[in-house]
Amino acid sequence: MHEARVLVVDDSAAMRALFSDILDQSKNVTVIGAAANAAEAREQIKELRPNVVTLDVEMPGMSGIEFLEEIMGSNPIPVVMLSSLTQAGTETSLKAYALGAVECFPKPLKATPEQFSKSVGKLGKIVLAAANSNVKDRKAPRERKVAETTFEWNGHILALSASMGGIDALTQLLDDFPEKCPPTVVALNAEPGIVETFIKRMDGELKCAVKAAKDGTPLTPGTIHIGYDPDRHMVIEPGSPAKLRLIDRDPVDGMRPSANLLFGSIARGAVPAAAAVLTGMGADGAKGLKLMRDQGCKTFAQDRKSALVAEAPTAAIEAGAAEQEVPLDDLGTALIACCNIG
Repeated sequence: MHEARVLVVDDSAAMRALFSDILDQSKNVTVIGAAANAAEAREQIKELRPNVVTLDVEMPGMSGIEFLEEIMGSNPIPVVMLSSLTQAGTETSLKAYALGAVECFPKPLKATPEQFSKSVGKLGKIVLAAANSNVKDRKAPRERKVAETTFEWNGHILALSASMGGIDALTQLLDDFPEKCPPTVVALNAEPGIVETFIKRMDGELKCAVKAAKDGTPLTPGTIHIGYDPDRHMVIEPGSPAKLRLIDRDPVDGMRPSANLLFGSIARGAVPAAAAVLTGMGADGAKGLKLMRDQGCKTFAQDRKSALVAEAPTAAIEAGAAEQEVPLDDLGTALIACCNIG
């Protein structure tokens, strides 16, 4: 993993100073420049050659979204969008992901140094992961298609985990799911407001239903359940049908919801299932996926080249948890096949 060399772009001098101070205190992160607008940033990118840019959405002249599109269209550099707009989970954030932003991170509403430090304690880790991401290998999203798979459910559920880069990956992966898709649960670590907007959009665009995870929900075909509550874990309770449960418990290895806990509950309950670890930071999912594989479940990892952030899939592969490493374009079909009688 190489160090992050960051260019901070924000029209507010106070915010530039605050972000720079926070990032300079982060391990393996160095702020090499700061710019007030797209024109300044364009010149500094040429001169300083940063390997990650933090970019404000709202700027005078060319907006952050417009500048993001320019960056991704010419010489892609990992970009972390920083704006109060992301806190509301707006369409702007989803557009940023679609254009190639590695992450959208909310600015604190009150920017005193103390409040700022608490709000962005994890920003250094995000920026470091972004600097080591696969932005240059990212493919443009496929044209949306109608799932044509002939599908007859065999009783298996699907479980997925994703964090950084996950919204982009899920947008493409779930496009392959048929109307009566296998019951699917997703542990997604992302900003709750953004996930809520993402769920509403996907529920209107896919043939199957996409819903926020709710405690006690029976897992029946035709619905994808996305768990993203930072205060509750998601586990599976065995039964006919199995049920989705949300539980109050401390973070597991720093994560909540925890993919390890989700996958582990499936393995311990001997629930017929297949699972995959998608793009993301850290190693969450590797231990639980290994338990599932040991129980005879089909297990996958998104291949490291197609994963925007390859840390989580790499951990699953190196732990011997993933039976197969599959490119994102093929992963949806592979998962559906595990749950298809045909």
